[in-house]
Amino acid sequence: MVKPLQFKGEKKSRKRKVTDTDEVIPSNDDSNYPAVSNPTGSGREDDSWVTAEAPADIIGPIIFALPSQEPCCLACDSNGKVFASRIVNFVGEDLATAEPHDVRQVWVACRIAGTESISFKGYHGGYLSCDKFGILSASQEAISSEESFRCIPTPDSAGMFNVQTEREKFITISEDLKQVEVRGDAELISFNTTLRIRMQARFKPKLKASKESKAREKISRKELEDVVGRRLNDDEVKRLKKARVQGDYHEAILDVRVKGKHDKYS
Repeated sequence: MVKPLQFKGEKKSRKRKVTDTDEVIPSNDDSNYPAVSNPTGSGREDDSWVTAEAPADIIGPIIFALPSQEPCCLACDSNGKVFASRIVNFVGEDLATAEPHDVRQVWVACRIAGTESISFKGYHGGYLSCDKFGILSASQEAISSEESFRCIPTPDSAGMFNVQTEREKFITISEDLKQVEVRGDAELISFNTTLRIRMQARFKPKLKASKESKAREKISRKELEDVVGRRLNDDEVKRLKKARVQGDYHEAILDVRVKGKHDKYS
């Protein structure tokens, strides 16, 4: 058996064996899948999970938390079968803290150019699709109208969405004692069509902009003095730091340099 290449110093990845209790609807063909890595503060990127609050937030890795009695999310197997998978990682009974533990639960959201629609790619490369009968699958490798969805916010519930197909039907659930079935044929918005979308924090526009702003603020007095070419007083330092955040940093540098020359010859 040919073994995969392994480089010196590379950590071995552990595979998590999925037991029968991990899914509400079991998959017969797949038995071993790697767990989703979620380092906390050890890397440069923020891999924590937050709730999407607006359609514009929905980009990058996400999970669909379903409104089922037992906490579940939308998942797919390597054959493109879409099913409800049990959520293991959450605090208390709050799905606003849900995180994936299995790569099959993760979808990559991507904007479709020129439209308001979004595509969702499964871990194996297949796109989430809904046919004319409302049957969901994830076996298509290209995007058509059946792989296009709109995420409509629920007016009275912050962070909740109704996922609409191009046929203007909604993804919904039906459940009995044994299983949760997920379909895409609901005519009207209801409790069963209301999903919570969780996403990685580093892709959320507001958080990303906030981090970039804080990064721009991080400049020392010495660095500013080196750029200007002289010592600065407290007011000049504050002014330059503020300009760095607001985007007119270079203009402010020129003003401070000119002021320094005037003071020198006055």
